[in-house]
Amino acid sequence: MAPLVRRERRGGNDEDKDPMTSGQTHIAFLRAVNVGQRKVEMARLREVLTRLGFGAARTYIASGNAFFTSAESDREAIVERIEGGLAEAFGFEIPTIVRTVAELRAELAASPFVGQQPAADERHSMIYTSGSLTGRAFPLRSPNGEWEVLGACQGTAFVRWRLRNGRPVNPAPVVEKAFGVRATGRFFHTSVKILAAAEKG
Repeated sequence: MAPLVRRERRGGNDEDKDPMTSGQTHIAFLRAVNVGQRKVEMARLREVLTRLGFGAARTYIASGNAFFTSAESDREAIVERIEGGLAEAFGFEIPTIVRTVAELRAELAASPFVGQQPAADERHSMIYTSGSLTGRAFPLRSPNGEWEVLGACQGTAFVRWRLRNGRPVNPAPVVEKAFGVRATGRFFHTSVKILAAAEKG
């Protein structure tokens, strides 16, 4: 996974700029929110990110997708700050995966789902992880054919999965177990919309 990079800032006095709120736009993917008792109000999520020192906090739909700006170059530090703040605010652990806009754009472009329409009994997903998806040959398939990891780009897996009794299975735990990472998933078409929303700034 490519490291976060600092964006060169032109003009003005850098000493007058907050290093947390200046810089590039990041996307936070929160895992398993607004399911069961894990309620996370989007307005409060924006407040938490702002209180943590991030800039221009926004959210997209209620599945736990947030945008913010930061010049911080340490991804682990960003994630630790967010996860700590969320646990304090909501009272439960919320695993969080972070990407920059450029990283998400590259991962979507590398996806085998570009220009593809899933069959009626299929779903196409991007599984965002906290690590590098190396050391395995793709594709990876489940014995019963419920899911197939077609490939990966940086820390994101491309998963095609099939409905079971009319309902989808969750492929994120499979990726977590196979690679020893934290993971959360979004449909491919939802990820495209998330990128578009993030790019609006």
